[in-house]
Amino acid sequence: MSTSQPTAFDRRFFLKATAASSAAALLPAMLRAQDKGAPRKLRILVLGGTGFLGPALVRAAQAKGHELTLFNRNKHNTDLFPDVKRLKGDRDPKKNEGLKELETGEWDVCFDDCGYFPRMVDASATLLKGRVGHYVFVSSISAYANTEKEGMDESAPVGKIDDSTVEDFGPGYANYGPLKALCEQAAERAFPGRCTNIRPGYIVGPGDGSHRFTYWPARFELGGEMLAPGAPTDPVQVIDVRDLGEWMVRVAETKTFGVFNACGPAKKLSWGEVFDASKRVTQKDTKLVWVDAAFLAKQEGLDLTIWSAYEGKSKGDHSVSNAAAVKAGLTFRPIADTIKDTLAWLHALPEDRRVGLSIGLTAEELARITERAKTEPDLAKRLEQRTGMSLEKEAEVLKAFRAK
Repeated sequence: MSTSQPTAFDRRFFLKATAASSAAALLPAMLRAQDKGAPRKLRILVLGGTGFLGPALVRAAQAKGHELTLFNRNKHNTDLFPDVKRLKGDRDPKKNEGLKELETGEWDVCFDDCGYFPRMVDASATLLKGRVGHYVFVSSISAYANTEKEGMDESAPVGKIDDSTVEDFGPGYANYGPLKALCEQAAERAFPGRCTNIRPGYIVGPGDGSHRFTYWPARFELGGEMLAPGAPTDPVQVIDVRDLGEWMVRVAETKTFGVFNACGPAKKLSWGEVFDASKRVTQKDTKLVWVDAAFLAKQEGLDLTIWSAYEGKSKGDHSVSNAAAVKAGLTFRPIADTIKDTLAWLHALPEDRRVGLSIGLTAEELARITERAKTEPDLAKRLEQRTGMSLEKEAEVLKAFRAK
């Protein structure tokens, strides 16, 4: 299928894109916001839509009455959204049906929330560029070359990679950020002036199977003596998946183009405040033992998920500027609401879905899961790659901390 000739979408958006470019010098660096009136019903295409961010995005769009189409392999959470139109395929054009189902159709906006390799983002964006008005790509603050500086905004340099064709994340996910940066560039090439690249930090909340944030309120809820990393004043940036999904829909409704750090909350949040909120939610008198970063750096085998030392090369990890996104309408619910809803979601999970959290199972449940894992490879993998410290490891570190 050829898209070399101008289409209705090309002509319709040409004047808007040109106007946006002409006004760039007069507007804040990353903000391109147009058509601020009451939102009309949009035709929305979502690449993915059934993982973690995808469902939150779909629900937010449904709540606003927009028309949705999902494109995915139809292998994950297939029971979700039975009334939403689905197109089956693979975003890798070399696999299975590839992008065949996307060769026809027009949409006002495409949300790409599952792009990790530039070849694949380029394939979908190039295929859709004449039939989609606005391309929204979900990137990551990992795209930046480093986060040593506090308050870093969207103008900071992104990471580089020697081989742009590599399609694995490499040791320690070293390739992840630079590949995301290349994906952004692929989306912008296909949709110049009509692209929004969103760089979230840690996305958290109900449905987060990574359990990266969930570990902390879940551990607090267990009570007793708990290791708290760093200092109570150390910053932490997280964004509730529902807040991100709602804002992405707003970005589409207002045709807001540019690059945005989607980190939360609006004002500085500290680890001490996270644990204070956990106490209010759980009503537990958990005793926090604050262990300094220097001591933690010397310990082996720790999984202090999402925490970063507030010093040195990681000082800016949780201090990225979100001013542009807030100006573009990004809002945040209280952290206590996120904690409450996340714990409620966790408790409702069956035991074979709680296995990914190191403290997510009772001794009896763990024994059953361990037995099942002998014949269920996927379960065995989740059991092996559990998130967060075990209670035994935590006790070992606290003992060493007292004896130092």
